[in-house]
Amino acid sequence: MTFKRLRKKGQSALIPFIVAGDPDLETTEALILKMKESGADMIELGVPFSDPLADGPIIRAASHRALMKGDSLRDIFSLTKRLKRVGLPIILMTYLHPILHYGLQVFAKDCKESGVDGVIVPDLAPEEAMSWIDGARRMDLDTIFLVNPTSSIERIRLVDRYSRGFIYHASFTGLTGIREKLPDDLELSVKRVKENSKKPVVVGFGISNPEQAKIVSRFADGVIVGSAIVKIVDENIGHPNLISAVGDFVSSLAKELRP
Repeated sequence: MTFKRLRKKGQSALIPFIVAGDPDLETTEALILKMKESGADMIELGVPFSDPLADGPIIRAASHRALMKGDSLRDIFSLTKRLKRVGLPIILMTYLHPILHYGLQVFAKDCKESGVDGVIVPDLAPEEAMSWIDGARRMDLDTIFLVNPTSSIERIRLVDRYSRGFIYHASFTGLTGIREKLPDDLELSVKRVKENSKKPVVVGFGISNPEQAKIVSRFADGVIVGSAIVKIVDENIGHPNLISAVGDFVSSLAKELRP
């Protein structure tokens, strides 16, 4: 529904990413409320994990800070349940190990009951995910798989078949992180995915400022900004302007995505 609504306006979705519990869950809740107020269309919420294979040093450090607080997945679900009233779609980004440790079917059930709309599991390949996909679909929970610029046409079509909600297009192969320059062939890569998919295509990995977000919004259905926001959180921990600093940055992104 979010993508259809925005498409009618000729707009792309703005999807900020933060790590749950960084620096604490109370601040995470305040940040999500502020980002909605500042123009976010949905939120990608990272589940802290000790070995986040797809994440660069900024998000790894945030996960470490959050883990030191000792909050559990159940605490995160309590947070998302409180946020249901806000009406902002929430996508959890986690890894396979925490899901299996929690219990695959129980995790899907608790996601749905706590207001989570979708899940990204970067270390879970579609061809190995049928148990999870079946459980998630029974809960009407979207599973979002990733492609990147080197993905074959066969891989793109497989991801399209099993993804719900949208397809996550990583702008480059490797880890998340701030990048000064977008890949030269990113638009062509997104176009290739769109030609072989019926799902909205959202671009993440390395989008670090409003100018880059504006460029990507011209050819993608949505833009994910993570490391740049997490870096602002890191730089303002303990300062009273933490929430407003993140809000101001998200507002600057939103202005570029709203023609």
